Amino acid sequence: MINQITHIKIVVPAILILSLVFSSCRTSEPITEVREKEETPVLLEPSESPLEAPEKIEYDTDLNVDSLLASMSLREKIAQLFVVPAYGSFTYENEARYLRLKRLVRDQKIGGIIFMQGDVYGQAVMTNQLQQLAEIPLWITQDMEFGAAMRVRGTTRFTPAMGIAATGDPQNAYLKGKITAKEAKALGVHQVFAPVLDVNNNPDNPVINVRSFAGEPETVSIFGNHFIRGLESEGILATAKHFPGHGDTNIDSHLALPTISHDYDRINGLELVPFRVNIEHGLQSVMSAHIAYPGISENIGRPSTLDETVLNRILIDSLGFNGLVVTDGLEMQGITDHYSPGEAVVLSLLAGADLMLISPDELTAIADVEQAVRMGRISEERIDRSVQKLLTLKKERGVFEQPDVDINRLGLEINTLNYQAIANSIARQSLTVLRNDRNILPITEAKFPNVLVVTVADDRSGSTGSNLAREFRQYHERVTYRNIDRRTTDEEKESILEAARNADLVVIGSFIMVRSHQPIQLPDELRDITVELTKVNTPSMLMAFGNPYIVRDLRDVDSHVLAWSTDANQVRQSVPGLFGAANIGGKLTAEIPGMYQIGDGLEFNHTSLRFDIPESVALRTEKLIEVDLIMQQAIDDSVFPGGAVGVMKDGALVWSEGYGYHDYSKTQPVRDSDVYDLASLTKVMSTTTAIMKLVDDGRLSLDDRVADYISEFDRDDKRDITIEQMLLHTSGLPAFRTYVDRLKTRGEILDAIRNEPLEAAPGEQYTYSDLGFILLAEIVEQITGDRIDRFVRNQFFRSMNMFSTRYNPASSGRWMTRRIPPTEIDDVYNRGTVHGVVHDERAYFMDGVAGHAGLFSNLRDIAIFSQMILNGGEYAGRRYLSGEIIETFTSNQSPLNQRAYGYDMKSDGFSSAGSLTGANTFGHTGFTGTSLWIDPDENMAIIILTNRTYPNRDLGGGIGRLRADVADAIMKSLINEED
Repeated sequence: MINQITHIKIVVPAILILSLVFSSCRTSEPITEVREKEETPVLLEPSESPLEAPEKIEYDTDLNVDSLLASMSLREKIAQLFVVPAYGSFTYENEARYLRLKRLVRDQKIGGIIFMQGDVYGQAVMTNQLQQLAEIPLWITQDMEFGAAMRVRGTTRFTPAMGIAATGDPQNAYLKGKITAKEAKALGVHQVFAPVLDVNNNPDNPVINVRSFAGEPETVSIFGNHFIRGLESEGILATAKHFPGHGDTNIDSHLALPTISHDYDRINGLELVPFRVNIEHGLQSVMSAHIAYPGISENIGRPSTLDETVLNRILIDSLGFNGLVVTDGLEMQGITDHYSPGEAVVLSLLAGADLMLISPDELTAIADVEQAVRMGRISEERIDRSVQKLLTLKKERGVFEQPDVDINRLGLEINTLNYQAIANSIARQSLTVLRNDRNILPITEAKFPNVLVVTVADDRSGSTGSNLAREFRQYHERVTYRNIDRRTTDEEKESILEAARNADLVVIGSFIMVRSHQPIQLPDELRDITVELTKVNTPSMLMAFGNPYIVRDLRDVDSHVLAWSTDANQVRQSVPGLFGAANIGGKLTAEIPGMYQIGDGLEFNHTSLRFDIPESVALRTEKLIEVDLIMQQAIDDSVFPGGAVGVMKDGALVWSEGYGYHDYSKTQPVRDSDVYDLASLTKVMSTTTAIMKLVDDGRLSLDDRVADYISEFDRDDKRDITIEQMLLHTSGLPAFRTYVDRLKTRGEILDAIRNEPLEAAPGEQYTYSDLGFILLAEIVEQITGDRIDRFVRNQFFRSMNMFSTRYNPASSGRWMTRRIPPTEIDDVYNRGTVHGVVHDERAYFMDGVAGHAGLFSNLRDIAIFSQMILNGGEYAGRRYLSGEIIETFTSNQSPLNQRAYGYDMKSDGFSSAGSLTGANTFGHTGFTGTSLWIDPDENMAIIILTNRTYPNRDLGGGIGRLRADVADAIMKSLINEED
């Protein structure tokens, strides 16, 4: 049998080889398609540091490896092959563990370090200290399967491999590898122990699971290759693991020695495929597995790490691998239960391994290897071969040139906002919905007014997964949270069941983690209560964070959602899609036996508002900060006491900031959730929207005569005025009339407006008129039977979760009025401080409800409204208006000037929309200091809310210039190709 496998060739599908040969960073076709895929943000280079870099240490770049090797003693050469663990956190200089580590570096001259858990600065400082002790610079290594954050706090954490593959886009694997490499390089790391090329075809595997890309070799090969290329593009050595395959076992090699009994034909056609493909495409390092393969080796019961059949004959001879072979951790029980520290290293070297990772006793092992050489069991040439590989890598990778970490650049090169935006996007793309019975998704408050979130965790903390409920509350007002774990009492379980019966939707968040040393199923003490939750006659959803195979324990829920990791950010990014705030298109890449097949996964489009960071939509925070300065200068100049600015782009509210105070007493700071009197924004958000709905439904036509609805217009000069002319402000009506100096009731004011004489012939002159919009609102009421406030609330605002958008907000109570800045101190009509009631006098005496003014709202709600418009009339999976009607109403329609129906459009010359927004930008401004500009070409909205009329409407004269300056600052923050 041994002779048969000496020169074996693995048969790989030709299409797989071709896809890798011709692939580049952006050309590989995704394995799956989604209807409307989220665009992963562009990777940017970090900004330059304002600090001076320390003087660079010069090393001999012409170093001769052969000469260096010849100068080393046998013991020094053996020690070079040992990689010992270190912890990258603050360490007391005289701590015993640290003293032993320093001795290994300085006195024993070990070759490398593997950093375990730590933090950014702790690891950087430790690296520099150890490098200063090393005669030959250390080779720094680290596990970074999920990004640097797998080991280093404060770095960028990515979705596990199976979630990456679920996105269907290999480019995401490349970006994950590249960003991981950038952070590794900044930390002084030279080799990353990733990716996992194991094929996870055993759902009971307790150690690989989501660490693998897939349950079949083609996807593992493609995504693994892209990850490797991402790492290598930054000069970081990638290490594929765990050769020859760790995917088909149900035993954790940390605890015992697994055995896989498949014959060579099976392994050749499955486990070896990803390794072979990537070796042929330049893979330079492989990590061995502590698994026995009796079906392909005569060394029965020997781990592959120590088995020359597996490493020398299959990996090196048959697969033609000539790179660096690294053992898995030699401290694992799959090794230590059967071999002494020295014997494990001797056998590893004889088998073909080069680097010895985490020996449980380095000093003993070094001595035993030295003795084995003296006794002729291992040749010194064999030692030299591995040492030469390592020294050559150190030279080629620049370790001799600059081994130290540049501490001053860490703040610019670690966990940048751009890196985080990319990681966030990939996390959202990975979300995989396998079932959606009862039409649960997308979740809306209209469908499910009360949501119960129950997290299930195999610990005793009582709070694991609580961030899931917090994220739900970002998108839903009525969310109750309960937790089930090992300390939950019977009384608490019954209380949770009762809460489930009273809820409209139960969301079960499974935080049963994939952890070494522990089973991956629901523990017995948690299973019964969790299964009972699914039996309650309430719609239910399971979100599996971490282990996807947990769905087998909860088969009866209405919706199965895979989210891949219990990490807090993965949880955060998994929630928006459930509410329609992100595309969902993840596809399963590993079979869940008896339930779901590879390729399964439902698709949902992004139709509601997400809350995100600017970099997620190609804006730069560092440039958006300019808005702070503009707003502060306006506050200093008393243009207004305070205000709020929002930026919504590509369906995400990415800038939502409050500035200054409610009034000049400066006792109540403005918050971004504060509610402002919108003034004339009412015309577009309320009246125009209502007209759009009626036209869309065929209940009104733009050509309809106003006289058909208002009898007072049925006279010669007014008879032919149309709805279109009212929307374009060309009806001939005057801009406004005071009225309220003598008329104090809604009926009296409406009668006066109906009978108001024209100032010009209809259609011949543009006069911006409040009066026309007051009458349009009355027409809405005539047609629908609902006053304008009720109509827009019932048709739009309520179901769109625009809870802060309303007329007469003071009637809602103090919880609302305390969020509303005052608009004026009125000494003309004796209203005193105008607070929580409409500022406009005509609207005020019309019971606070009119077509031209009266609506209040905040940044969040206006962003929701703007997204509905940019979505072509759809929001959260529900259509409110047709795309055709929105196109009609937001395009230039006036023969006299640049006006759309109801909306203003960006004008030539100076515009409060700024100079950088697109020519198709539309929106409106409000007298109180508010504005909304929507740029459809950039798919964004710019929202400004202020109370510039406080304490007197004659103040705040610089509001127009401010609007333009803010808009320009926001547009300048857009990332372009030059960035």
